[in-house]
Amino acid sequence: MRRLFGSVRARAALGATAVVAVALVAAGLAVLLVLRANLIDQAGLQAEVDARNVASQVAVGRAYGEVEWPDDRPVQIVGEDGRVVAVSEELESIEGTGSPEVRAGRGGAGEDDDDPGRGEVSDDEPRMSSGSAAVDGERADYRFAGVEATTPRGQTVAVYAGAPLATEQDAVGTVREAMLIGLPALLVVVGGVTWLVTRRALRPVEGIRREMAAITASEDLSRRVPEPDAHDEVARLAVTTNETLAALEASVERQRRFVADASHELRSPIASLRTQLEVGAAHPELLDVEGAVRDTVRLQGLAADLLLLARLDAGERPGQGRVDLGALVREEVSQRADRLPVTVVGSGAFEVAGSRGQLARVLGNLLDNAQRHARSSVVIRLRAEGGAVMVEVADDGPGVPVGERERIFERFVRLDDARARDDGGAGLGLAIARDVATRHGGSLSVREGERGGALFTLRLPAG
Repeated sequence: MRRLFGSVRARAALGATAVVAVALVAAGLAVLLVLRANLIDQAGLQAEVDARNVASQVAVGRAYGEVEWPDDRPVQIVGEDGRVVAVSEELESIEGTGSPEVRAGRGGAGEDDDDPGRGEVSDDEPRMSSGSAAVDGERADYRFAGVEATTPRGQTVAVYAGAPLATEQDAVGTVREAMLIGLPALLVVVGGVTWLVTRRALRPVEGIRREMAAITASEDLSRRVPEPDAHDEVARLAVTTNETLAALEASVERQRRFVADASHELRSPIASLRTQLEVGAAHPELLDVEGAVRDTVRLQGLAADLLLLARLDAGERPGQGRVDLGALVREEVSQRADRLPVTVVGSGAFEVAGSRGQLARVLGNLLDNAQRHARSSVVIRLRAEGGAVMVEVADDGPGVPVGERERIFERFVRLDDARARDDGGAGLGLAIARDVATRHGGSLSVREGERGGALFTLRLPAG
């Protein structure tokens, strides 16, 4: 049961049915109340007409025995003392007319006057009540209207006339039965239609789910979910799902290439180091200690680069500390006295927000790249521009071809494949530099410098 009503279709059908049921019940009650009130008002109006007709006959002095009574409807006349003075034909008993309160006589001739004149019927609103009466042996419910009349002799009487409520009861009962029969049928139709419409609307979603399950089972990220030929939320869901699959496929492929390239890069120094150790074990006098140290240092640096890339891919956020790029640049340059000379242009404090260690890695990688390709010197320039700090690293080397200026920021990419790996690095430095710059809200680009070499521009938001 819980599984059945746990589906969207079941909940939608149940919700729609409940809403319609509440609305129909409320509307049905309102209709019944309005219908009953209207029919009761009509019966009251008929009773008032009959009561005023009899009262007018009494007011003109007609004897009670000669009064023309309404056919098959109860009428009684009550005197000032509360006693019934006359009733209609075949009326056996009556209940619910209310207390027979009548006012004292109103201006008219007394009983002993020779010329009593003419009485009157009160213009006050009739007193309405509901009750029952037995006429010719049959008891039924009636709507009573009571009016006052004054006889020519000045006696005030109350005339009560009733109109049957059988029509009202039959009409209300018929409508109520029709609603009781029609409401369940209508609710079944509403629930069924809602179920079918929801099922049809969710059919594309089920297709997306099946395809995603197949992709998960096959691990084939090149597959895509079907996109409905529509412009609704389901179609946008399919488009977004395919975009997510494309991004996931690219990420997985990039990860596979990364693992393969990392394995390839690690294999060479490990193989070299193993060879040297094996030779040293067999012939200690031939052990190349310096070469082993270089391979170990290279392995250490490569492991550090891979670890940093793993942290960046995991979404590591840089800190929000204050970093003086000017001081950081001078510190990096001071550690490279044994390499090509580096000229620093620009002085002062150039503060940015971020991680000092990661930014130091960026500057170190840019300087390593520039010194590796420069012929005679490297120039690093700092300046502030438009709310940002610009760090430009220029060399006088061969530069970077236009078609390769974006590819060099990819991982394990080296333009000179024939170059010795010991001299050329693993191809991770520029990739790390751009990733770190991007996560600091900045950018890293390359173009041709004034001296014909490469000009790398690091742009970071000023702190």
